Amino acid sequence: MTFKELNITEPILKAIEEKGYAVPTPIQEKAIPPALAKRDILGCAQTGTGKTASFAIPIIQHLQMNKELTKRQGIKALILTPTRELALQISECINDYAKYTRVRHGVIFGGVNQRPQVDMLHKGIDILVATPGRLLDLMNQGHVHLDSIRHFVLDEADRMLDMGFIHDIKRILPKLPKEKQTLFFSATMPDTIISLTNSLLKNPVRISITPKSSTVDSIEQMVYFVEKKEKSQLLISILQKSEDQSVLVFSRTKHNADKIVKILGKAGIGSQAIHGNKSQAARQSALGNFKSGKTRVMIATDIAARGIDINELPLVINYDLPDVPETYVHRIGRTGRAGNTGTALTFCSQEERKLINDIQKLTGKKLNKADYVI
Repeated sequence: MTFKELNITEPILKAIEEKGYAVPTPIQEKAIPPALAKRDILGCAQTGTGKTASFAIPIIQHLQMNKELTKRQGIKALILTPTRELALQISECINDYAKYTRVRHGVIFGGVNQRPQVDMLHKGIDILVATPGRLLDLMNQGHVHLDSIRHFVLDEADRMLDMGFIHDIKRILPKLPKEKQTLFFSATMPDTIISLTNSLLKNPVRISITPKSSTVDSIEQMVYFVEKKEKSQLLISILQKSEDQSVLVFSRTKHNADKIVKILGKAGIGSQAIHGNKSQAARQSALGNFKSGKTRVMIATDIAARGIDINELPLVINYDLPDVPETYVHRIGRTGRAGNTGTALTFCSQEERKLINDIQKLTGKKLNKADYVI
């Protein structure tokens, strides 16, 4: 299957080809045709599956083809996403695909001065990418009106829930027109999300892309059975042996992420933490340092790590195990991308043993036990 066979029009096809994408990913193949047919979509898919293009491309095409709609003032498409990092990624993606069209877009998020965002909105855009808090602020100030929305995307719905945005979303939804296309994406489907989809979607096309075990198969996975108090020493030992490699370390909590940075600092290993308590500027700066190689070791919580997208990341370490096995697959999928090999090391204490069983059940793969000498 090619992008042309998905009935994507010429200006967008040209931009896709320039990006070097030859064939659509499974979610793009399943989501783009119904999205082009203006169907509502309920997509269960992780970040990294190519879902941004699966909603961005059809929306750009709808707007580009409907000349009368593009002329009319007002925002025609709203994409809601939980974090600044994701909002910027989606905005970049739209920028790429809309390159040869007349479709204009903008992005708004909190933690920065709102004036440039307000100026951009007043000039007029077709697609708005937004985080919920800043969107509500600007709506309350009268800078954003949602009455001309034709396409609505709710991305990373489960993360919205985790981050406490569900109340903000429930305040935004009634402001949207009744007649619109809704594209809803979530990596997991807890009960609160299911009830939200029932009220929001009309006869949706359901698409589920489970993390392919082949992705997991391309990554060497090992587990260290260690006592909780031994974890920091084991981490220091591993990092000292992997001197030149970029390493992403996952911590379950923000507090622990900061603690790990301090422990590593005392051992002479420079690292930075990225989590929800950090200011937007600090998170952006840490991400930039990690991507450029200035910072070799990044300690991240799951939510903050959503913005980390690096093609060559050789090593991921699960310092703490996640509560949800799908999150493990998502974490380790940060390595071994774009045909590169990768390694995922997991530290498992006595009380985390059950979580390892859940992960092995989900992936259908037994984790190799690693012997270690500190």
